[in-house]
Amino acid sequence: MTTASTTAKIRYEDVEVGTELPAQTFPVTRATLVRYAGASGDFNPIHWNEKFAKEVGLPDVIAHGMFTMAEAIRVVTDWVGDPAAVAEYGVRFTKPVVVPNDDEGAVVEVSAKVAAKLDDDARTVRVDLTAMSAGQKVLGMSRAVVRLA
Repeated sequence: MTTASTTAKIRYEDVEVGTELPAQTFPVTRATLVRYAGASGDFNPIHWNEKFAKEVGLPDVIAHGMFTMAEAIRVVTDWVGDPAAVAEYGVRFTKPVVVPNDDEGAVVEVSAKVAAKLDDDARTVRVDLTAMSAGQKVLGMSRAVVRLA
């Protein structure tokens, strides 16, 4: 286990526009959604009840948007080594993450790269993220402003 004190900090001087962050994949099962519902208090039946989800026009149960958003930013926080370094983060929800009721569930694949160096004095960069599931982009305009060491 690493902590902020043992994790190497990413230095502003060492980062260039176009720097790619290590991509990650995140499995999502129905059990994951139940745990997230309990932690977040979001028990909307579209996240756990297949019959209800289909009745409202969804293809199946879908992951919570905020869960998907949180998983995606892990690529940035793991890279920078400090969750508090994320100064801003925003996304648009473009497609739902459909989670079938099987042993495999769904997978969210996240990649990211440094899109701009914003402020030399504040040592901030903008990181653009791409989140995909089942071949579809599930988050649009996914961007984070990160303060570097």
